[in-house]
Amino acid sequence: MSRHVAIVTDSTAYLPPQTMERHAITAVPLTVVLGDQALEEGTEISARSLALALQKRRSVTTSRPSPETFAAAYAQAAERGATGIVSLHLSAEFSGTYDAAALAARNAAVPVRVVDTGMVAMALGFCALAAAEAAEAGAALDEVAAAAEKRAAGTSAYFYVDTLEYLRRGGRIGAAQALLGSALAVKPLLELEGGRIELREKVRTASRAIARLEEIAAERAAACGAVDIAVHHLAAPDRAAALADRLRARVPGLDEVRVSEVGAVIGAHTGPGLLGVVVSAR
Repeated sequence: MSRHVAIVTDSTAYLPPQTMERHAITAVPLTVVLGDQALEEGTEISARSLALALQKRRSVTTSRPSPETFAAAYAQAAERGATGIVSLHLSAEFSGTYDAAALAARNAAVPVRVVDTGMVAMALGFCALAAAEAAEAGAALDEVAAAAEKRAAGTSAYFYVDTLEYLRRGGRIGAAQALLGSALAVKPLLELEGGRIELREKVRTASRAIARLEEIAAERAAACGAVDIAVHHLAAPDRAAALADRLRARVPGLDEVRVSEVGAVIGAHTGPGLLGVVVSAR
């Protein structure tokens, strides 16, 4: 599709390939370092391989894309006729991806607006879709960026993990919070707040935690009105499908509930058993 504003995001948006193709969205991959191997998310390592590595307690870390990788993506967009680029990325609290994109933007051939959405997974994906739809409607560069920022402001993400240990290892949640969860044998419910992962509630069992996750998401959807919802998981497809079915029944006016497994980068920090819900006001 020919248009004057191109949309770039990163691989943690977890948009389906057909959706990215339809809306001409480019995703720059982050890297998962498994032992001594550096593997690109989405092409060189699957979520399932990552889950198996974590279960075997193999060393897993993640790495941002290089500024040079972003520069190449921006140059390609300009070569295809873009006169401006909106580059949307996961929270700068989680990764140096935003910084790498901003560095590359300085020398791009066309103006680039780099946006720290404060989001991740489909919370980021919905921002990219909002930007793409604005660009397709003929919006100017700053208007496209504003559409993404507005979508981010109306998006919430909640998730359940079997253990806080993986988040602690990656430095995404404080050691004191992780220790508290382990000591009390609770199942944590977390949320994205201000671009950070915050402990929202502590629940005694997995079944109660998942039920509470459903309640929180349904309450948020009711407060927002028209929403899009995505359900994410890692190595928990049955849980995710069941949760999506219940949300369809509880939330009126849903076109669909997107169900997908997170990629290796997010999975490395949450561990197998992750179940998440993104609620995004239209």
